[in-house]
Amino acid sequence: MSSFLGIDTSNYTTSAAVFDGERLIQRKKLLPVKEGEKGLRQSEALFHHTLALPELLDELLPASDLKAVGVSTRPRNVEGSYMPCFLAGEASASAIASAMGVPLYRTSHQVGHILAALYSCKRLDLVLEKKPFIAFHVSGGTTDCLLVESDESDVIKCREISSSLDLKAGQAVDRVGLMLGLSFPCGPQLEQLAKRSSREFSIKPTMREGSCCLSGLENLCQKMLLRGEDPCDVALYCLKYIEAALTEMASFALFEHGDLPIVFAGGVMSDQIIREGLQKRFCAEFAEPALSADNACGTAVFAAIKDGFIK
Repeated sequence: MSSFLGIDTSNYTTSAAVFDGERLIQRKKLLPVKEGEKGLRQSEALFHHTLALPELLDELLPASDLKAVGVSTRPRNVEGSYMPCFLAGEASASAIASAMGVPLYRTSHQVGHILAALYSCKRLDLVLEKKPFIAFHVSGGTTDCLLVESDESDVIKCREISSSLDLKAGQAVDRVGLMLGLSFPCGPQLEQLAKRSSREFSIKPTMREGSCCLSGLENLCQKMLLRGEDPCDVALYCLKYIEAALTEMASFALFEHGDLPIVFAGGVMSDQIIREGLQKRFCAEFAEPALSADNACGTAVFAAIKDGFIK
């Protein structure tokens, strides 16, 4: 059976996946962050990816009848988009493709996220039938609302409708989480803490022409904490503020571009509190949590589409 290997080395997760048209098997490993640290330097991330990839690939290869390899080589498909951590994945993917005598298809981390989400929610038809749609990529590095259209060279073309003008949603989650004494990365812990709150909030996020500003969220949460409010209420307020900002962004996109399908992708979208709030407002598609967080599944699917296996 034909199979396609995908590799992604984002800033905090080493990922590899094999897709054969019916099954998608992935392996991934979170990069180690020292207690109390707020993240990793690019040199550290590159080092840990280089260490982790051989182990993950040993678990997946040799895949039966490998036809192509897909890899993310940059954060987004825009000029100047670059992060050294992606060099680890590109080097491994290039070596495997060369050794196996199969094509290597390069794409962006963002395209991989969107294709993984579409695969997860069984909406690859939007790409295969060249239908435009709206995609959200919400993570530590991006809070983007995108108009997505078909593209011959890279399967899909993403055009920014709106974004965060300062702090990204994932950054806000981690900063508030660290403020509350949680460990980096803070997303899953912040969600569990927030679930202990029964508070309701009336939130009006700061917006500018469809884009959001999240830098004030950290200060608002700090003030709540200094007033002696319960940490679980602070955690919930943080997540509900992000939900409110994404709601405004989605409403703006639908007003500007009509009633298009909406797909949510990215690590922040694995948060059930934010997800459930958005589901009440929009008829939207969401990836399962494992395919919302960083993964290589989208790059494997990308390779299968580029190679003509999925039509």
